[in-house]
Amino acid sequence: MSDVKLTVGGAMEDEASRQFIDAWHRAERGETFHERRLAFESWDALARVLTGKRMELLRYVRHNNVISVRALAKALRRDYSNVHADVKALASAGLLDATARGMRANYDTIETKIAI
Repeated sequence: MSDVKLTVGGAMEDEASRQFIDAWHRAERGETFHERRLAFESWDALARVLTGKRMELLRYVRHNNVISVRALAKALRRDYSNVHADVKALASAGLLDATARGMRANYDTIETKIAI
């Protein structure tokens, strides 16, 4: 299992460049790795995406086989349209994999680095 690494604010371009170069060198050495790195321009941008309800949704998907938004809404005892919006936002941000075959959150932790 891998982790998701979030960067918030600061010199995102420099950080992204360093991460890309590091991944390139590891691939050249033949290392296999799977990691997901995401960047948000500000704390507010992250907070708009990663709300308490959405964290609850991610935890549920991480530990359960979820085949549809309707099934997820029922399991979470939430309104379908709200869950649909949450799934769409999390998938757009790269925190949730949603396909016709179901949803996945294949990581154990979200590691966050926040620039002050």
